[in-house]
Amino acid sequence: MLKSIILFSFLVGCALALGPAVLATKGAVWPKPQAEEKTQDYYTILPHGFNFKVPDNVGCPNFLNDALTRYWTIIATAGSKVSQNSWTRFQADGNFLGTLQTLNIDLEAGCESEDIYPKEGDSENYTLVVDAQGATLSASTIWGVLRGLETFSQLIYVEQDSLIINGTTITDGPRFTYRGLLIDTSRHFEPLTIIFAMLDAMAYNKFNVFHWHIVDDHSFPYKSRTYPELSDEGAYHPFSKIYEQSDVARVIEYARLRGIRVIPEFDTPGHTSSWGASHPELLTACYSNNEPNGNFGPMDPTKNSTYDFVTQLFTEIVDVFPDNYFHIGGDEVDFTCWQNNPDVGTFMGENNIATYKELESFYIQHVVDILDNLESQYLVWEEVFVNGVVLPNSTVVHVWKNNGLTTLRSVVQAGKRAVYSSCWYLSDLQSGGDWNGFYKCEPVALIDDEAELDLVVGGEACMWGEYVNEFSIVPRVWPRASAVAERLWSDREVTDVNDAARRLEEHTCRMNKRGIAAQPPNGPGFCP
Repeated sequence: MLKSIILFSFLVGCALALGPAVLATKGAVWPKPQAEEKTQDYYTILPHGFNFKVPDNVGCPNFLNDALTRYWTIIATAGSKVSQNSWTRFQADGNFLGTLQTLNIDLEAGCESEDIYPKEGDSENYTLVVDAQGATLSASTIWGVLRGLETFSQLIYVEQDSLIINGTTITDGPRFTYRGLLIDTSRHFEPLTIIFAMLDAMAYNKFNVFHWHIVDDHSFPYKSRTYPELSDEGAYHPFSKIYEQSDVARVIEYARLRGIRVIPEFDTPGHTSSWGASHPELLTACYSNNEPNGNFGPMDPTKNSTYDFVTQLFTEIVDVFPDNYFHIGGDEVDFTCWQNNPDVGTFMGENNIATYKELESFYIQHVVDILDNLESQYLVWEEVFVNGVVLPNSTVVHVWKNNGLTTLRSVVQAGKRAVYSSCWYLSDLQSGGDWNGFYKCEPVALIDDEAELDLVVGGEACMWGEYVNEFSIVPRVWPRASAVAERLWSDREVTDVNDAARRLEEHTCRMNKRGIAAQPPNGPGFCP
């Protein structure tokens, strides 16, 4: 009798666990729009009978054609197994609106030119209406059109071997103007195919800033035209593990066509060991017992030649990367070699520099002045602000340490602009689907003043490269970064984790079908 009871309990337990851990939605949008109304009315879509309609003389036909081709392909691939006659089964349904043949696109202001680049403050707002009169996407900018096309593609789902889209009205735009993802290509080199996949996934999640942490201590993969020896000596391999100028241009163009800014980071004065492989004179010689010991520390802030070198390189970088902003780093400077180098001590005494934090500030101030002369704006890691460097209010302070919410508040109270990353380090792992921890993080939890809220321009998920390479980085990032994307795009009140889990289950499968190797977010399940 006892065995029978145990067996029955086991079978009941198995029955209760049957099926996916989280039931996916159908045709739900990620990130959640600001305002959305969906009806029971619906259209079917026959991929090869569907097209986009754009007014003549819109101003950037090639730019638009690229986007429309991409999204037509996404829709056609989703419906590759749909029968051309599948719509006939719905004819008797009172909610059936027919077969949707066209999405009308209204780009209200047109395009300035084919070669426009996304920039800070561009509108990404759009309105999308699918009703009995058809479907219309309206936006004032090409960037709004791109975001609306992504939303339109997500509204389409498969039902009874047919592509379906419900009647829907969406008015949408981002909560924050800066929604970034950092990829580190120094600790492990990431080939262009991986960077392109990342940019595709960013577009699918409405990110708009690719923060390219391109060089660091371990390697210098950027092929400089001014100082080619930096990668010749400092890259993991001088030919196979570098980004040529043409490669960088391809990344910038690929991102541009998806409405994504590319902001490079060349971190100094620390994190520069790879620079010293070809130019050891840039770095501070370390001493033991009053003698050089063969090791090197941060850049040497006592030499005019250091600043001359940085000026030449940064002049090139500002020219190569079209974005108005440049991340100049300034974090985690190890003072040990400055402390034991007698020349540094002498320099500090002669210039009334009392502490090594002040010496770091002396260096950063010179770099800031260099970029000011180049008419470039910049982001800095939070240490630069905390250490008291004089920064113009156009500077964006990148907050990343564990006291992030408090530091963020201090930054905006000082009148500086800020980007927040402290709780969005994708390199930090927990067991299971840990996306919900990222999802629950609210960057402005300690800020109430409206003027200070306006100074928080956004946030950024960071994927540092110590323990990921080209074979593991994509599933490590996605869909975990999707949680950050929704927090930065959607209304602050969008906090329902259970609702998010169902939508993220669908969105992850959606990314899988588009070729993004996103890992399962919620446990057992399958993609239909």
